[in-house]
Amino acid sequence: MAATTVTNSGPSVITGNVGVSPGSAVTGFGPGGATVIGSVFTGAASPAGQAQADLTTAYNDAAARGPALTVATELGGTTRGPGVYDSADGTFQITGPLTLDAHGDPNAVFIFKMAATLNTAAGSSVLLAGGAQACNVFWQVGSSASLGTTTSFQGNILALTSISVNTGATIVGRALARGGAVTLLSNIITAPTCQAFPPTSAAATVTHTVTRTVTAQPTVRVTRTVCPSAGIGPNSSSHSNSNSGSASDSDIDIDSNGHQHHHQHHHHHS
Repeated sequence: MAATTVTNSGPSVITGNVGVSPGSAVTGFGPGGATVIGSVFTGAASPAGQAQADLTTAYNDAAARGPALTVATELGGTTRGPGVYDSADGTFQITGPLTLDAHGDPNAVFIFKMAATLNTAAGSSVLLAGGAQACNVFWQVGSSASLGTTTSFQGNILALTSISVNTGATIVGRALARGGAVTLLSNIITAPTCQAFPPTSAAATVTHTVTRTVTAQPTVRVTRTVCPSAGIGPNSSSHSNSNSGSASDSDIDIDSNGHQHHHQHHHHHS
């Protein structure tokens, strides 16, 4: 996306759409030039006009994000986690590899804010690790961005002025200029496809299966047999003829395990 013109030289391949608004100049496209696997829109009345309005909203949103962690201007040779970054001098430089590590969160967002410029050296790269996605990486540039030859870049460049992509550089992301031109030189630019993931749950529900072994105590049945002592009992003559005295009888309890238990009982008659 450019405000004035998109200019190409060499066999660039763009997978995605090309837009210019409010301008309408697109050069170096077609046979022998850039191939667009998508559509080309020009002029404020086309979808490019709405795209420029959306770019302004996105740019302002990124610029307002914070608080930012202030890091060194040189990002090359470092690994950065999700978050918002700026530098003390308002510029960023990438020499060599920069790794963006999402730490396993595919929804992680990386925002690099610059009051002035973004520049990469020849052969530099932005590498994604830990599930990071190019669609969630934003480079908010206060003036212009320039990618060095054969740079392998990832993320969305939101530039206030212009963007230059030098020979052989590739972008998985977007090159979006609010006020000036986008210049291409035999580049491959692919709009990122962002895979959607549900937010990470704060707590997971864990189901435990508990097996308990219960040992049942056997039921004991008691059979009681009453054995009258000799001469004592309701059928004895001494019982029927006595008005007072004492007598005893013996009980035999037999439980279900075959054990016998003897009990002696005393009866008093009056």
